[in-house]
Amino acid sequence: MTQDEMKAAAALEALRFVDGGLIGVGTGSTVNHFIDGLDTIRQRFDGAVSSSEASSERLRALGIEVVDLNEAGELALYVDGADEADPRLNLIKGGGGALTREKIVAAASRTFVCIADHSKLVDVLGGFPLPVEVIPMARAYVAGRLGALGGKPVLREGFVTDNGNQILDVHGLRISDPVALEGEINQITGVVTNGIFALRPADVLLLGTENGVETIGD
Repeated sequence: MTQDEMKAAAALEALRFVDGGLIGVGTGSTVNHFIDGLDTIRQRFDGAVSSSEASSERLRALGIEVVDLNEAGELALYVDGADEADPRLNLIKGGGGALTREKIVAAASRTFVCIADHSKLVDVLGGFPLPVEVIPMARAYVAGRLGALGGKPVLREGFVTDNGNQILDVHGLRISDPVALEGEINQITGVVTNGIFALRPADVLLLGTENGVETIGD
């Protein structure tokens, strides 16, 4: 089974959590399989709140209504991928640059189902560079503060978030206390948010493997 097939298996397994109302939809290659799967069960939900312009376009192309979160209120379900996940369901997200909107939709959802292939599961977060969304004028200041925390921040060249901001990808971190580090980085002036999802982790992790889909936390 290829990596893409494992992603697709995890994404399609997440369809069983769809049970009416509006659903939150994340961003990325694994989520694209989930969006395509929604086309087969459109009678089971009313529409979607999306975390990125790219996902919104894909949803609309299938004829699925995209609703603004301000109008939707609390969501029953949010489905999204991850760049890394640990056994306690803490995540690193933001490789696609949509971390702020993803974090907002996750916070507004009662259940957060994370879908990924098994290569994303790690013992300690930090092997994947941690994305930090920053206000452009604060980039150098924030980079200095991140360096003081032991990371090596690198500007994501030629990239602007859907919010009009920049991303620093922080290399070299070993995140032994994700909750503490998430809060500490978010307190740096000029940071919009960072890609650690530990204050609001996933509730369920679906991992595509060679032997099918492994469920953690369900």
